[in-house]
Amino acid sequence: MSSTLTIALSKGRILEDTLPLLAEAGVEPVDDPASRKLILDTTRPDVKLVIIRAADVPTYVQFGAADLGVAGKDVLMEYEGNGLYELLDLQIAKCRLAVAEPAGLAASDDPQKWTRLRIATKYINITKRHFAAKGIQTDIIKLYGSMELAPLAGLSDRIVDLVSTGATLKANGLVEVEHIADISSRLVVNKASMKMKSAAVKALVAGMRTAVESRA
Repeated sequence: MSSTLTIALSKGRILEDTLPLLAEAGVEPVDDPASRKLILDTTRPDVKLVIIRAADVPTYVQFGAADLGVAGKDVLMEYEGNGLYELLDLQIAKCRLAVAEPAGLAASDDPQKWTRLRIATKYINITKRHFAAKGIQTDIIKLYGSMELAPLAGLSDRIVDLVSTGATLKANGLVEVEHIADISSRLVVNKASMKMKSAAVKALVAGMRTAVESRA
């Protein structure tokens, strides 16, 4: 096993919010994070960053292509694999996972009386588990974007999606009707890397934990 630590990150908000935490732990990219390069060298020769799709981070970490990764709690909840540990809540990219429906429906709706729902979401596993635990049957339609359009177009009655400010829901005539989970980004590690590279992993985690706590 290589002595280099590889950290999987995804472009966008998670990358932007994670870089300052890594910097406080002594790791900064030498290459421009905005470039098209997918593997970035850092100020530490023993640490590299790999830039991948957010949904792929757990897979890269589980199978050892990356030692560590940063992924949203939503991605980790949806992922059905194992082989990784969740080490640290980075307290970044905060939002919530919720059920939403058209405001006109919500005006007379009672979630306590739900028995069968037609839901559009990209979170198939989370949605199934959430409603199965409540004894509610679901017809789930998998979409990859623009969830808010599904009820407007008659594709579904409700959606399960991430909500930050709620502005997009409001702009499309939807309202939150049920909270599923609070979401933030987490630092995860490959189980084998945790054993084989224990000192390096623990040192990096300690540095990032100090950075997170200093911002609390």
